Amino acid sequence: MSRPERREDRVRRMLDGPPRPVLPPALADRAADRGRRVLRRRRAARTVGWWLLFAAVVAFTVWAVITEPWTTPPLDSTPVEGW
Repeated sequence: MSRPERREDRVRRMLDGPPRPVLPPALADRAADRGRRVLRRRRAARTVGWWLLFAAVVAFTVWAVITEPWTTPPLDSTPVEGW
C-alpha cells in the first residue's frame, strides 16, 4: 500500500467513526468574556506601571532639586597651602 492510500484509509476511518462531541453553545461567549478580562487586566497593569514610572521620575527630580548632588559639598576646614 502506498503512502497516499494509507492516508486516505486513515481519513475514511476517522470520518466513519463516532461523531465528535458537540461544543457547548455558550463557549464562544465565555471565551470572549475571558479575553476582555485579560485585556482589561493588561491595560490596568500597563497604566499602573506608567504611573509608577512617572511618580519615580517626579520623586527623583524633587530629590535632585533639593539636595543638588551635582555641587561639591562645602569644606569643613580651610585648605592647607604650602605643603
